Amino acid sequence: MLAILAVTFPFFALIGIGFLAARTKILPIEAVPGLNVFTLYFALTAMLFQLGARTPIRELLDPVVLGVWFLAGILVMGIGVFTARRIRKSWLDSSFGGLIATLPNSGFMGVPLLIVLVGPEAAGPISASLIIDIVFMQSIAVALSQRGSGEHHGIWPEIKGSLIRMAKNPLPWAIVLGGLWGWAGLQLPGPVDSLVTMLAAAATPAALFTIGAVLAREQGTAPPGRIRTGVRAWGDVYWLAALKLFAHPLLMWAIGRAAIAAGLPLGETALNVLVLTAALPAAANVSVLAERFGADNGRIARVILVSTILSFATFTVAVALLL
Repeated sequence: MLAILAVTFPFFALIGIGFLAARTKILPIEAVPGLNVFTLYFALTAMLFQLGARTPIRELLDPVVLGVWFLAGILVMGIGVFTARRIRKSWLDSSFGGLIATLPNSGFMGVPLLIVLVGPEAAGPISASLIIDIVFMQSIAVALSQRGSGEHHGIWPEIKGSLIRMAKNPLPWAIVLGGLWGWAGLQLPGPVDSLVTMLAAAATPAALFTIGAVLAREQGTAPPGRIRTGVRAWGDVYWLAALKLFAHPLLMWAIGRAAIAAGLPLGETALNVLVLTAALPAAANVSVLAERFGADNGRIARVILVSTILSFATFTVAVALLL
């Protein structure tokens, strides 16, 4: 356990440092979007390009990995949406509740953490999970959010808008282009390769620090009156966090074991990576989507905060059980 904590503690500590830096105003809140842009469009993109180039294309697009990850995710999303509707949440808030219970912080946190814990063989499964989450899960949640909106524009404009946003996300493009680059046997020119390596080396600390800063920003901008009302104001936050941290990895493990028992070519290492990816806290970028569509962003931000704090314990236990 101490060996695992030696790996996981610095990752969560960096999140805490980013949170404290933003909360104490050492890092101005106004600087968080710029930090986010650097991490997303430069550092993480470089890291994922390198991972894609070093990973066989068959691992990046493994149909069994893609299929079991999609099935686990859609089941968790369905549970989140159904339970939110049962307590009379709107379709808008229900769909984003389902999304926040499904989407792990794979890009900013999972990629660097799992590469350290598992090794380079983690690149294929976690990259495949990112593609499914960005292309399908976000699109499905956005489409569901428009049910009952009273607008008569139809569902296709929202799906089109979701696909456009997906196309603007550099992470799946970095994975796919890196995979194609490696498949073609191409090499970057020396100076360019050095530049990409420098950016990739900055991805881990920048991404983790950014998560903490984003969490501090969301907490700082939440309506103070709602926080003072106590547990009731948090509504189904703990339920959604539990779906993310417990239901998602358990379902992923059960579906993966069933796939192996059925004779599908799913390796033990790939399954462990998928389960650990599912055990990650909720993705911070769902807050941006919720704000864009007018959902209850305070609720989403609280799920991200609670799941991130609790995952220090739950993720560490998951690693101890699987690796």
